[in-house]
Amino acid sequence: MTIDKRLENMERELKSVRRHNRWLLGAILLLVGILIIPAIFEASAWRARAQLAEGAKEIRTKSLVLEDENGLARAVMTMSEEGPGLWLYDENGKFRAVMSVTKKGPGLWLYDENGMQRALLSLFTGRASLALAGENGITRTGLEVSKESEGLRLCDENGQPRAALALVKDDTILTLLDKNIKFRAELAITQEGAGLRLWDENSRLRLVAGKAKMVTADGKTMAYPESSLILFGPNGKVIWSAIK
Repeated sequence: MTIDKRLENMERELKSVRRHNRWLLGAILLLVGILIIPAIFEASAWRARAQLAEGAKEIRTKSLVLEDENGLARAVMTMSEEGPGLWLYDENGKFRAVMSVTKKGPGLWLYDENGMQRALLSLFTGRASLALAGENGITRTGLEVSKESEGLRLCDENGQPRAALALVKDDTILTLLDKNIKFRAELAITQEGAGLRLWDENSRLRLVAGKAKMVTADGKTMAYPESSLILFGPNGKVIWSAIK
């Protein structure tokens, strides 16, 4: 066999060895990927689960949006200069609830499907209040509690007060107003006693029952006991009385 022939055979054998080595290296890498990489991922997942269980995992951001399966935003949490806020939306993309904490205090707003505010629960500057509105967004009922007093207010469809119940320190007062926002009746229990007052449509006092103090036309203060009934004419003068 000639030298050229031998060199050609040796070159073919070297090529065969290189191909075998490349195949062997690929098989080894594939085996490493199959056995080691999943183990690495599992170890990472185990560490993440352990951190979550320990409460060490946290997400820091100024805005967070939650979407439904259609990609529609249903909840938005943001941080502004006034404080944190959470907006909740319905399936039509309309916001229905807002909860926030501002410099005044925390508040919760509820809206109907037409975007009208129907309820507000707040704790602003130490005063807890609940306001309920009609379909036009006008407040119809209000409940309020503060350090000095508690009160319940009922309003008509125009938002005008028509009835109020208040507890101020030791005094309990129920007031009724007409559609012109004029006082027509007041029932009160005070430290001095219980009393009832009635006014006409011109805001003139027409009846006093029970214990009361009143100022006469000449500037005198009259004190009446609980067993009193006084009727006044349109001119403000007493037309009948029974005082014992």
